Amino acid sequence: MALPSKTIISSFAGYLAFSLTLFLSVNNVNAQSVYELNTGWKCEKATDVRSDGALISKNTFYIAAWQTATVPGTVLTTQINNKQIPDPFYGMNNQQIPDIYKAGRDYYTYWFVKDFKENAPQGVQQVYLNLRGVNYSCDVFLNGHQLNAKRHSGMFLRQCYNISKWISKDGNNRIAVIVYPPDVVGNPNGGQGGDGTIARNVGIQYTAGWDWIQPVRDRNTGIWDKATIEKTGAVKINDPHVITLVPGVRQPEGPQQPAIIQVSAELENAANVPVTGVLQYNLDGKPVTKTVTLKANSTQTVQLADYNLKNPKLWWPNGYGPQNLYHLNLQFVASGKISDQKDIETGIRQITTEWNDRTESRQINVNGQKIFIKGGNWIVSDELLRFSDKRYDAEVRFHHDMNLNLIRVWGGALIERPEFYAACDKYGLLVFQDMWGSGDCNGRWMDPQKLDDQWTRRKYPDDHALYIKSIEDQVKMVRNYPSLAIWCGGNEITPPEDILIALRDTVMPQLDNTRWFVEYSNSEKMSRNVLGGNGDGPYGIQPLSTFWDQRTFPFNSEVGSVGINDIESFKRFMPAGDIKVPEYDPSSRKTKTDSVWDYHKYIGYDGFIDKYGKPTDATNFAAKAQLVNYDQYRALMEGFSAHAWDWYTGVIIWKTQNPWTALRGQMYDYYLDPNACLYGLHSGSEPLHIMYNPGDGMVMVANNTFSTHANMMLVIKVYDMAGKETLLTQVFADVTPTTTKRYLSIKPELDKLAKNKGAFVDLELLNTNQQIISQNIYWVPDEKGEYSGLQSMATAQLAVSAKQVAKGKIAVTLINPAGAPVAFFNRLSLINQQTGTRLLPVFYSDNYVSVLPGASKTITIDYDAAQYPEIPSVSISGWNLKEQTIKINSAF
Repeated sequence: MALPSKTIISSFAGYLAFSLTLFLSVNNVNAQSVYELNTGWKCEKATDVRSDGALISKNTFYIAAWQTATVPGTVLTTQINNKQIPDPFYGMNNQQIPDIYKAGRDYYTYWFVKDFKENAPQGVQQVYLNLRGVNYSCDVFLNGHQLNAKRHSGMFLRQCYNISKWISKDGNNRIAVIVYPPDVVGNPNGGQGGDGTIARNVGIQYTAGWDWIQPVRDRNTGIWDKATIEKTGAVKINDPHVITLVPGVRQPEGPQQPAIIQVSAELENAANVPVTGVLQYNLDGKPVTKTVTLKANSTQTVQLADYNLKNPKLWWPNGYGPQNLYHLNLQFVASGKISDQKDIETGIRQITTEWNDRTESRQINVNGQKIFIKGGNWIVSDELLRFSDKRYDAEVRFHHDMNLNLIRVWGGALIERPEFYAACDKYGLLVFQDMWGSGDCNGRWMDPQKLDDQWTRRKYPDDHALYIKSIEDQVKMVRNYPSLAIWCGGNEITPPEDILIALRDTVMPQLDNTRWFVEYSNSEKMSRNVLGGNGDGPYGIQPLSTFWDQRTFPFNSEVGSVGINDIESFKRFMPAGDIKVPEYDPSSRKTKTDSVWDYHKYIGYDGFIDKYGKPTDATNFAAKAQLVNYDQYRALMEGFSAHAWDWYTGVIIWKTQNPWTALRGQMYDYYLDPNACLYGLHSGSEPLHIMYNPGDGMVMVANNTFSTHANMMLVIKVYDMAGKETLLTQVFADVTPTTTKRYLSIKPELDKLAKNKGAFVDLELLNTNQQIISQNIYWVPDEKGEYSGLQSMATAQLAVSAKQVAKGKIAVTLINPAGAPVAFFNRLSLINQQTGTRLLPVFYSDNYVSVLPGASKTITIDYDAAQYPEIPSVSISGWNLKEQTIKINSAF
């Protein structure tokens, strides 16, 4: 699997030329810098502190006995790190933590204090305090002075304070922030968003609980996002805006016609005198500049002249082309000094949408080419908002490895952070960004668990002006990321009418007018609903033929199934005594589970696992669940791809990740350990993919690329349980771009060969060098729908070797000798040599792989060698292969 190169194009020769012509005169540069305040914080419960902010924020006030605080973080993350409460992700621990609904808001109202060194600014130098996210309201003090004129409210509203005049002359400074929980905390009564009143705030809704998560006890109260100190000259650059226009229909390769680059920025002059300077940037060696005079203590938006970028290196979604990124350094220079500068990585691409009359749904185009959307729904990286660049990178990379090209950020959570978008830019994941709101909390349906009636809930949140102001702020924060493709007014419902009108007619046209704004996630403007119902789903486990043969919504924003990990995942968050096999009763179609499974929102596999033989224990149950996982998600994506551009323009899986240790809807667990769902998607979503319909036996090729593939050899083989091969056919084939082509049905022959014990079907596409460019191995049940043959398979004779091929990269070779049975469904894991525990996160080019008789496969494993400096080992186990540990040849 080829990873994106994340090519950063800075045009060194051009940059040097620009430096000589413009930057040579920029000497004695102002100390423009930004640094985080992410360590050394203290906190205390507000009810235990008798002093006010003016006193607390003086460094003479005694705080040595205060608790160590986690910032960015919440009250709960601080309590967890201080071992004051148990891990809420483990077992039933969350029930031991007081919920704010009963404990009261004062219980989670806290002072957060930070001492830091910063010298008083000299001359025109300015110093700013930036708070990127505080939940929910706060007062901010510095060195005895309150910075906010009135209490700041809103989880998603950035704060910026010019603190230049309050910086201490001796360089010793103290920030004190009192943080109040959401105004309305909601009753976590088991409903979607609890009793719904959590939505009266402009904030996260899932914190009151959902059908995939338990309540977050403090409702994420705290300084949850980054706090920074920023130093500039007199003029500060705020919220630059980069727009790229790519006219025409483009290809990823070859010379390109020019693209148009449009850059603007808000310039803020904090000085008491006018300032004249130059706003400038360089993209490929040619400067773009504009001389500006700013009035004293004023703010002005400046638009630079359009720039025609010749032969641009374009940005494409995953699977369609490379993710080229340009480094753009925007500066304001005054009196020969850089007053402020912003570094922006931008991708040259243009996203448009149109109505597809055939499918009756919205079609997404990038650089003039239609893109078949294969997406996953995303909640948030961590329910407690413990974000990091590394975790974002790992999670988005997993979506890249699923061969998806879009992530939808669900509306009951947040507008994602810049670091998330940077990862999506890197890996080529388009982003469908919901705004805050959900059909559950905001009144779409009748719900006896909700406190207020639908008409009242339809008016949530309480403060419409705050909502609009927060959206304006967040749009400015993330609009430069090329991966951001779609803005959505809410999950399964529009915002209240006055908010919707403001967003649609004013906010988006003024602040981000190149992206499509859809009013809600299953809007008729996105996907025509002629079937009735809600316009999305189904959500439960399905017979495989359902995905192929039953037409659903033409751009389905939520459809999904099961998703548990293997036994190693259970051990991380569940007591051993609770790891029990669920009991499914086929007569009642109900499943009896352990209480901890219920608490962690287990969704049943019904009788699908029993088709592989009754589970002997929880380990066996979880292992067999992986077979179902793989089959479900491969079939889901294959079924939608089979009808691409005929029935569908896209599909988004509900859902691909969990921010908590839930037992449903995940391709990898909270600890970043992938399960077979991920690799079923990896297969079913590959850009050029051979597949067959289990209903009518039709073999097809889906080509989600812009190229014709010709002179391919299509090979179809069937293997019995002993490994005996039957060649059904091989035929030269071709397929045109962005289409799915039907070839032939193998149903009569396959039914005959699989009748008694089932069979394996091997589909291959070979290029002219007779190399496999797509392979798909299915396991087919017997005539009763049972996998009886699998239960009596002979032991695999797989030979396994591993060697280090680069730092942090392992190649594992699997060889199955001729005459042996299929080595079926093998899971590879990178483990610690001494403890045998899995290393996480680790990225596999493929997994849960089967190797045919006389064949071999090489799997590449990537891991962070800095995090795990000792040479690991490889563990492998399969359906008919006992677990074994392989030593890695580390001669590299």
